[in-house]
Amino acid sequence: MANEEDDPVIQEIDVYLAKSLAEKLYLFQYPVRPASMTYDDIPHLSAKIKPKQQKVELEMAIDTLNPNYCRSKGEQIALNVDGACADETSTYSSKLMDKQTFCSSQTTSNTARYAAALYRQGELHLTPLHGILQLRPNFSYLDKADAKHREREAANEAGDSSQDEAEEDVKQITVRFSRPESEQARQRRVQSYEFLQKKHAEEPWVHLHYYGMRDSRSEHERQYLLCQGSSGVENTELVKSPSEYLMMLMPPSPEEEKDKPVAPSNVLSMAQLRTLPLADQIKVLMKNVKVMPFANLMSLLGPSVDSVAVLRGIQKVAMLVQGNWVVKSDILYPKDSSSPHSGMPAEVLCRGRDFVMWKFTQSRWVVRKEVAAVTKLCAEDVKDFLEHMAVVRINKGWEFLLPYDLEFIKKHPDVVQRQHMLWSGIQAKLEKVYNLVKETMPKKPDGQSAPVGLVSGEQRVQTAKTKAQQNHAFLERELQRRKEQMRAATVLPSVQIKEEPLSEEEADGAELEAEEEEPMDTAPSTCLSTKLANGLPAGRAVGGDSLNGHPVPGCASNPVACELKAFVEATFQRQFVLTLSELKRLFNLHLAGLPPGHILFSGVSDRMLQDTVLAAGCKQILVPFPPQTAASPDEQKVFALWESGDMSDQHRQVLLEIFSKNYRVRRNLIQSRLTQECGEELSKQEVDKVLKDCCVSCGGMWYLKGTVQS
Repeated sequence: MANEEDDPVIQEIDVYLAKSLAEKLYLFQYPVRPASMTYDDIPHLSAKIKPKQQKVELEMAIDTLNPNYCRSKGEQIALNVDGACADETSTYSSKLMDKQTFCSSQTTSNTARYAAALYRQGELHLTPLHGILQLRPNFSYLDKADAKHREREAANEAGDSSQDEAEEDVKQITVRFSRPESEQARQRRVQSYEFLQKKHAEEPWVHLHYYGMRDSRSEHERQYLLCQGSSGVENTELVKSPSEYLMMLMPPSPEEEKDKPVAPSNVLSMAQLRTLPLADQIKVLMKNVKVMPFANLMSLLGPSVDSVAVLRGIQKVAMLVQGNWVVKSDILYPKDSSSPHSGMPAEVLCRGRDFVMWKFTQSRWVVRKEVAAVTKLCAEDVKDFLEHMAVVRINKGWEFLLPYDLEFIKKHPDVVQRQHMLWSGIQAKLEKVYNLVKETMPKKPDGQSAPVGLVSGEQRVQTAKTKAQQNHAFLERELQRRKEQMRAATVLPSVQIKEEPLSEEEADGAELEAEEEEPMDTAPSTCLSTKLANGLPAGRAVGGDSLNGHPVPGCASNPVACELKAFVEATFQRQFVLTLSELKRLFNLHLAGLPPGHILFSGVSDRMLQDTVLAAGCKQILVPFPPQTAASPDEQKVFALWESGDMSDQHRQVLLEIFSKNYRVRRNLIQSRLTQECGEELSKQEVDKVLKDCCVSCGGMWYLKGTVQS
């Protein structure tokens, strides 16, 4: 802290990313010159470039009138290069070395970390560099002088020998034909240094016009170094999350990457999953989970992912069955693969699994023997198909793994219609391959029950809606009666009101209505006494007694409730405070790690999850969110573990009571309240532990976990 006070921030500068010259901007590094002289002061006679090689040649004039210039040396060099007679091909037409050539070479192949910066009016504008070229003097004129010298010597020798030379005899010439070049020889020739040099030499030079720093054209081009748009459209690449920015500053070293343990080939962590493109993330998740509701998929991908993009990607790797997504057969059985049980090729396996999926679009139940009889596949292959998407029920058959997702059907009718058309095409193909006869629903004779036929998902939804509307009046009366019971409970909290059991028809109606509407909020009314915890008397908030005649979730007679309660207890032992939204996200992650056919896949509603949390010894904290909050209803439901059995239970309970009246609190207020309630002053370590268990800090204020809004 002392160092930060001694080194305060004196100015903040806005940084802009200009991309107008991003693919055209080069940095030239000239040889060192005296500070009094700049290269812009020296006339540039010509410039040319080879774009593919990023090679540049500049011809710059030499000041022959400078007192430091040796005129005799300049004349000698020009004489050696061009000889005594000057013509159009002469390098130095003035018979004096009056110019010098500079040739470029690349300093680095990776220029992504470099940019040109222009500071103007309190703003810093950065333009990425396309290349960095280092200019060095080119002494090719010395090679030309040596070549001239060798030519003169050869001419002199030829003149002397021609006088004594007699007429040459006729010599025999041998003609040879080259063999056809093989592919390997051609590859070696193409990769040879000589061939590459020849290719580089064949690239034509592009001549350039040089404009000085003070030229109007240069001033015009220099404006492109400024960010053109003030709306910030070009600067989206500068907006990075803290983790991404930290990774850019300190990328992992290759040694650290090698030291990481290698996971099995079929295991992919969520951190590794996040690094993949969205389409690959969806494919990996569906390939591992096999069947999943769309809501669960969105929670696994994260809140920042666009649902429209997910919908577009999921239809490439999965098919819609009863409102849920089931991975396509060709994803599980790619081309050229075969069955490990029977050796059947992938094409036959895909056709058989498509038949099973199609059967589940017609009914909740499938019989394995019927599938085996139609597809002619062995029992092990058929069992594998069914285990991907169904669970076996004794004396009934195989039931589809997940409940009908009516919410997705209502929300995305266009996707449902498209999937219905795809299933119609698959059905026609299956009927042709397996010689199926379309089942029909004959008219129901008097006194006879109609045989079970094909009932589409839309018909089932319409039937459910009709039945729910018929029971709507009953449900309204039932809701009014429960409200009266709640009012009575506020006056007599120790009295339990026993409800009469519903008839079978009434129970069916209530269940259908519950599927149509949102789950009811289990939060207690604000008018209840503070002695009530989540609508239960204080002494029974955690107990195992029944409430209004209904057993508390978690009883031994319900294996789903037992599994759910074990998950909830283990989760709240690790994290003492959770919102309903975060708890649902953790539950979806838990489901993704379970094997296919697990009992929790039978369906867990929001109401059941909340009741299990309350029965596991947790309380709902009524955090007073601000009126303009952007938090969703699930994010506003905050649950906390009331008693964990450690020494900090009393401290956490005091802290939770503070947040039941305040949305955000300062640390000094929390510390003074803890000291007042506990009767002694707590150490800094004890206060830090309580805050770490339940809270997060933001802007000098403390919030309950999950309630801070960005």
